[in-house]
Amino acid sequence: MSREERIWAPWRIGYIVGENRAAEELPIAQLLPGAEPDCFLCRCAATTDQRKALVVYRDELVLTVLNRYPYNNGHLLVAPLRHCGRLEALSQQEDNALLQALKRFVALLEKLLRPEGFNVGLNLGRVAGAGLPGHLHWHVVPRWGGDTNFMPVLAGVRVVPQSLEAVWELLHEELSKQQAGGG
Repeated sequence: MSREERIWAPWRIGYIVGENRAAEELPIAQLLPGAEPDCFLCRCAATTDQRKALVVYRDELVLTVLNRYPYNNGHLLVAPLRHCGRLEALSQQEDNALLQALKRFVALLEKLLRPEGFNVGLNLGRVAGAGLPGHLHWHVVPRWGGDTNFMPVLAGVRVVPQSLEAVWELLHEELSKQQAGGG
């Protein structure tokens, strides 16, 4: 058994073995028209428990959630609200809304977590690394100097210093302030 297999990181196992039970367990009111019941983003869009689903933001076009299997602290997924797997299928309105959401959440993470940079990207298609090729989503990954330390290099494990719940609280609180006109 390798050292990597012995390090405890229970939040990763569902992703590693291809399970996504967390999304299946979300309480949902009703899936949106065109939504896929097996798509975790579609289920997040329809949830009645945004905290459990790690939904940070939702409007008529955009969904933003914390990545349940983060590469780094504050790792977000920004997606069109509707189930759409092709860039060319997005409307101009969705294009604009998604870009505005990406800009907004980069700024929000800069304010709250003070990263030194970001990786912002879209994996288009399974061979390009998309774990969910049927629903476009951009990764917004905050980065800090030295965030690739000995753990990923020697053990193949990334240490995330803050819980998803704590990051959700930070983002939720700041978004509430902004919506109230105080941020």
